[in-house]
Amino acid sequence: MAWMEQLSQSLLCCYDITLAGDLYLPTHYEDKKNPAVIVAGEKAHSRYYSEDAYAAASEPKELLIVSGADHVDLYDNMEKIPFDKLEQFFNTNLR
Repeated sequence: MAWMEQLSQSLLCCYDITLAGDLYLPTHYEDKKNPAVIVAGEKAHSRYYSEDAYAAASEPKELLIVSGADHVDLYDNMEKIPFDKLEQFFNTNLR
């Protein structure tokens, strides 16, 4: 099983979301009528990508920039994830 762990780690280290196809490109959001909430860390290296996606999205939309957070904080730092703002957006726009 050690070879599987090594393979998984090497694939994870080389993963680049920007190569995952046009699903993740900001232009994917153009002409969409679905609500969009986009969360980015203030210090995230990928923040520009979130801002581009927000600019291309149709209303209703919201961009949440989390103060002092980097990209990884929004995965595993429960104190940084803006659950209250996400809940408010979902309750307002997903009825």
